[in-house]
Amino acid sequence: MALSDSMAEVLRLTRSGKLMEATALLQGGPGAGTSDGTPAAAGRNDALIDLVSDGGVWRAKPSPASASATPGPDKAAAAATGQGRFEEQSWSGREGTIGYRLYHPANAMAGMPLVVMLHGCTQSPEDFARGTGMNALADELGFFVAYPRQTASANAQKCWNWFKPGDQQRDRGEPALLAGITRHVIADHAIDPARVYVAGLSAGGAAAAIMAAEYPDIYAAVGIHSGLGCGAAKDLPSALMAMQRGGPARRQERFVPVITFHGDRDTTVHEANSQQIIAAASAAAGVTLTVRVEEGRSPSGRSFTRSVSVDPAGAELIEQWTVEGSGHAWSGGDASGSYTDPSGPEASREMMRFFLTHRR
Repeated sequence: MALSDSMAEVLRLTRSGKLMEATALLQGGPGAGTSDGTPAAAGRNDALIDLVSDGGVWRAKPSPASASATPGPDKAAAAATGQGRFEEQSWSGREGTIGYRLYHPANAMAGMPLVVMLHGCTQSPEDFARGTGMNALADELGFFVAYPRQTASANAQKCWNWFKPGDQQRDRGEPALLAGITRHVIADHAIDPARVYVAGLSAGGAAAAIMAAEYPDIYAAVGIHSGLGCGAAKDLPSALMAMQRGGPARRQERFVPVITFHGDRDTTVHEANSQQIIAAASAAAGVTLTVRVEEGRSPSGRSFTRSVSVDPAGAELIEQWTVEGSGHAWSGGDASGSYTDPSGPEASREMMRFFLTHRR
């Protein structure tokens, strides 16, 4: 079946309420195999990106493995506290009210950096904190972490609405809410305004790309894991297409340093999206970049390729990590969290290394 025919059939099944059939077709159908000959469903830990259009919802239940990995409310705080404080907060503005968790690192003090972490579909701030290990890293390196909370009322699968035009623009929708949280934390905790960063996974990665593109006056760098570029989709059909084969990222008005991670076996969001993000960032850099390619292997055995784009002065502006054999999962994450690949290189540590070399 041609790709265009497949997309039409996915839409038809969705509108008929046959959600699982639509999902199976989108991911290759029953019996589809991966390039190494293993069944497509084997070992999968994929978070499906919920897509909403004209009141119709394309979604599927998370796998049993991922569902059981998500902590319940009674265990949430203990799952991700680290040595500091992990507090529930909320922020209200013209676009509404949004909840978030804020991690105060051990020995918190004025002038520390801030990282805003945007979870993926079906996840929560508590689960995302546990899976990425970012709170423990905050204790070690000294920075605050804010985890905005998407709700099922805003999106049935708790995905950020990265594909909706109203949620892709500055001072509107979800970007306005996320920027509001960021500014509030900066002011309340005397954060160093030159060292504020945003990162996310999957739909959260796509939302992070939007925040960097629309608020370059706030964020000094962005980390996008298994995500899509800003403007890669504008509705349901283009979102489905972008997820399966990549969607060109919107031209950026101002350059923001970017680091991406993507598994080359990701069947939920195609690796081509990472390449599109890098292409858009390279075009926005405004200088000739030299690309240096390195190959390596994590201590747990995952091979990876790291491509670094350097400006004429030798500054590293862009990094692209491709993790061999990894699917739709946070590289080097904790297995107690959902959608993680503990065998990969440590995305959290590498992102923080990259972030802390950049100031706005």
